[in-house]
Amino acid sequence: MDVVVIGRNEGLRLGAALRAAKAVARRVVYVDSGSQDDSVAQARGLDVLVCELDPAQPFTAARARNAGFAALGPDRAEFVHFVDGDCILQPDWPAQALDFIREHPQAGLVFGRQFEARPDASVYNFLTDWEWDKPPGPDALSAGCVLVRTTAMVELGGYDETLIAGEDDDFCLRMQAAGWQTWRIDGAMTEHDARLLSFAPWWRRMLRAGYSYGALGQRHGTLGRAQRVRAVAWGGVLPLLALLGLVVWFPLFWLVALAGALSLTRQTLRFMRMELGADRALRAASVLMLGKHAELQGLVRFWRDRRAGRIGALIEYR
Repeated sequence: MDVVVIGRNEGLRLGAALRAAKAVARRVVYVDSGSQDDSVAQARGLDVLVCELDPAQPFTAARARNAGFAALGPDRAEFVHFVDGDCILQPDWPAQALDFIREHPQAGLVFGRQFEARPDASVYNFLTDWEWDKPPGPDALSAGCVLVRTTAMVELGGYDETLIAGEDDDFCLRMQAAGWQTWRIDGAMTEHDARLLSFAPWWRRMLRAGYSYGALGQRHGTLGRAQRVRAVAWGGVLPLLALLGLVVWFPLFWLVALAGALSLTRQTLRFMRMELGADRALRAASVLMLGKHAELQGLVRFWRDRRAGRIGALIEYR
């Protein structure tokens, strides 16, 4: 198994990610997307192959993964694990993943549970950890860390480098369309460090999610439709109706407020069933609802970029 690690200004976390990769991989490639810190020096100090992307072209995670895969050359391993630079591979995961993908010849990729290093550090970290817990099965949609069968990667032509968000979901869907399975299995795969300790980076993360909903909808039709509808409804339509109610017909304002209260209560109770305290559950539900405004902003940004026929600027939340 070879490993491709991608990163941009990951700091000390990158060193831990590279050391964990080296402990389990035949070869490790690090792909850097214009870091201003010592990321490249760290990677070279750990004696891994370093690929620095040309800043004249837009940086995307998809472009970085494709570059790392290409840098492995024609003698690359049968399976390549992609790892984000803020993620640490767990020691037992590669053997488990390799056994599974070898036993399932239709599996084009496999991934496990990505979990947050500090889920209790903030409500934003908790929500990120909650988001990582994807359902198991053969038609799952992965995040950035994933073990890929080389023949499937070559057949698909890699990731879509024009996507600045949602490239992982797009990769899985194209793989499924080509007849491959995309498996999520049980097992701790990677420790992630979101470092989301305040509202501003969380807002940018949700903005990026909204952008991805638009991009995936353009390419794959109904995918993300529910998320787009919720973003437009809760992030735009209902607040406008509430404002209209304040100006024209006050009962309309109370109807919108009631709908919001019911939705907030439902989500709060859902988090409480996950053994969160009532106060923390309410804060998590409130943040999730506010995130719909950011998602709508991301959708609007995607529509603007699409209309202008351009690749959008990278949306970074740290």
